[in-house]
Amino acid sequence: MEFDFRAKVWEWRGPAPFYFVSVPEEYSEEILAMSSGLTYGWGAIPALVRVGATTETTAIFPKDGLYAVPMKKALRVREQFDAGDSVDVHLVLGEEVQHARWKGR
Repeated sequence: MEFDFRAKVWEWRGPAPFYFVSVPEEYSEEILAMSSGLTYGWGAIPALVRVGATTETTAIFPKDGLYAVPMKKALRVREQFDAGDSVDVHLVLGEEVQHARWKGR
């Protein structure tokens, strides 16, 4: 499964600040329908995320009816964005994640 979308970066302030984008509703519904075959527990789903020229491994998880995609600090710094900015996201889930890791994507 692969998705392309534009989303606004939001900040969750816990013990340390964390940054995310939310997967749009129509894609979140599609992911939810397939989630039992994708998750490794607690609803977390392994993923590859690309913003700009940077691709990182991560895991998405359900939050408020959508899926949240972590935006790691290294990604934010390399691609020069922060909370409140909108970014173009390429998200890869499922078998494609393992395949992409082997290809060095």
